[in-house]
Amino acid sequence: DCDMTPWIEPAVQDELVANRIRIGKNSTVCPRTNATLRLILLDDHQRQQMHDALLRMADSQFDAYETKLQTKGNKPSRLSLEENYAGKHLEGFAQWLNDRDGEPFTAIIDGANVAYYGLGCINYHQLKLMVTTLERMGENPLVIIPQKYTQRKFHLRQGYVQELTDEQMEIIKDLENNGKLYEVPHRCLDDYYWMLSSVSPQTKTRNGAILDVLPDNESGRFPGTRPILISNDQMRDHKLELLEPKLFRRWVSSHIVNYHFTPFLNDLKEDREIEFSPADFTSREIQGNPCGCSDDIGDGAIAWHFPVSDWDKNDRFCIRIPRTKI
Repeated sequence: DCDMTPWIEPAVQDELVANRIRIGKNSTVCPRTNATLRLILLDDHQRQQMHDALLRMADSQFDAYETKLQTKGNKPSRLSLEENYAGKHLEGFAQWLNDRDGEPFTAIIDGANVAYYGLGCINYHQLKLMVTTLERMGENPLVIIPQKYTQRKFHLRQGYVQELTDEQMEIIKDLENNGKLYEVPHRCLDDYYWMLSSVSPQTKTRNGAILDVLPDNESGRFPGTRPILISNDQMRDHKLELLEPKLFRRWVSSHIVNYHFTPFLNDLKEDREIEFSPADFTSREIQGNPCGCSDDIGDGAIAWHFPVSDWDKNDRFCIRIPRTKI
């Protein structure tokens, strides 16, 4: 029987490995085989596929909402007269990401999700906390927010109109002045904007640079790909249309960062910390990688690593069959 206690001792040359192993929290290397586990991302074709799917979904969602309003007796809006209204605006956002000057964005914030978190209304103090926290962590954040939430007064839900305070309006102004706020046009779904940003090449600002962050980096940033997407949205409404299940899981696990903090109920000046659940920096899917090149185990064999659903996220079942020497 295989011992299910995680092994940490390096295997010797020609040793058959069939053990539970544990990857260090800031490492990508298997302690038994010295193989480096990879973060498997969407390839260029899949990223384009996601981009195109989001444009189609934006138009479909807009048309469905217009139809719903008209069945309730409303007249067609002037926006519905514009062909592909929602898709064109989303494509405009993609173009803006590619053409803008400055530094590339490394963290995209689902603004409504954060501002509404734990409350029954929008609170920009929560967004300010998120932005300043990410900046201290070395990230360059962009907030995606529906345009109506940047007005002094807006209908939040049926029967309730929210009015922002002067302090909250000042937060909006500061975000705009610093180029850290993108307002999603009327009747466009903001989810599609922060999702699309994850597959944007940010052509001009990146200039071909790789934004990924390595484990054990000196700045203490979360390792993994960039940009990260800050949201607690479960995206149940999108995953079936966006990508096939395996690719959708791959995208979510490598980009989505969940969070928790004490909501701003009373004291807006009270210090508080944000707890993050970082995205993966090694993929939790079956993968085979060459063993390391140490004298002991560098025989060119492939180490296979299998995630197990009820094990710790850093644990894998590792199999390595040595090459037969002739």
